[in-house]
Amino acid sequence: MKAAAAVILAAGMGTRMRSRLAKVLHPVAGRPMLEHVIQAVQAVGISRTVVVVGHQADRVRAEIKADVEYVIQREQLGTGHAVMQAAEALSGYEGPLLVTYGDTPLYRAETYRQLIEEHTASEAAATLLSTLVDDPTGYGRVLRDSGGEFLAVVEERDIETQAVRAIKEINTGSYCFDAPLLFDMLSLVKNDNQQGEYYLPDVLGLLKQRGMRVGISVLADATEALGINDRRQLAMAEAVIRRRVNERWMEAGVTIVDPETTYIHPEVEIGRDTTIYPFTMIEGKTVIGEACRIGPHARIRDCVIQDGAVVESAVAIDSHIGQGAIVEPYTVLSPGSKVAPGERVRAFETRKD
Repeated sequence: MKAAAAVILAAGMGTRMRSRLAKVLHPVAGRPMLEHVIQAVQAVGISRTVVVVGHQADRVRAEIKADVEYVIQREQLGTGHAVMQAAEALSGYEGPLLVTYGDTPLYRAETYRQLIEEHTASEAAATLLSTLVDDPTGYGRVLRDSGGEFLAVVEERDIETQAVRAIKEINTGSYCFDAPLLFDMLSLVKNDNQQGEYYLPDVLGLLKQRGMRVGISVLADATEALGINDRRQLAMAEAVIRRRVNERWMEAGVTIVDPETTYIHPEVEIGRDTTIYPFTMIEGKTVIGEACRIGPHARIRDCVIQDGAVVESAVAIDSHIGQGAIVEPYTVLSPGSKVAPGERVRAFETRKD
């Protein structure tokens, strides 16, 4: 894949979250949602990642541990204005530029890779990522001409006909642009709309007016494009990632008795033939060996559990549990605890370092 750069928009307040915490810092599967986006972007091999921050900018920079550059959007004047804040940081860069959002934690790296590859292969000036949904209410509709080429994006508030309203292909809000063209066109975008903001999709119309091609890459799984605007959508994203993680481990030879009640963070490692029983939460950077039995009703965080160990209805935090050890129900292993190979920790025991 041709070397590419990325801009991630993460400046918004997220008022519908009803929170004092910046929206992009709300955790999904144990990590701030912005970290999920950064990880997916960088897994593609992106050479530079610029994150546009605004609300709680200092806190975002302090909490996100990633190799990215930050620029500030001091006023919230629209998505086009937000991307323009990255112009100076990317001055001189002439390759493809991925633009996406910090509140869309469900995108897979493969989706971003496909978008960039389709953009570069088609030699389009810009490529929009679209998807098909059963209910397009609230989304911008993607209009195509008789040949299937991009014609326009019509925002929900601007729809005038039932035919357009019935279109199920929507704009996800993620794009790949030719970087110099993008910044040239952004300087021409007007804010003569009801909100008085500069909208990034207006760039697509400007490119079409100048006879340049706008491509469309269609996202097969519309779930990936879910943006998090409230706590309900936050829970939906959590459920999607939990399902992905559980399915990955079941495919790798781990038995999960009830995936609906099992929570496993993405960084966890589990050996084959281990069985996870219902109502179990495995967090952080826990490493579990082969043929272990975990749960039911266990909570494990940042632990090392060696082959054949059993942890049932217990809490273990930052602990080391040796091969074949048994941690009986209702025990608590505090940070730094060590259980020797073959040792049995009795019920109701609390162990400290």
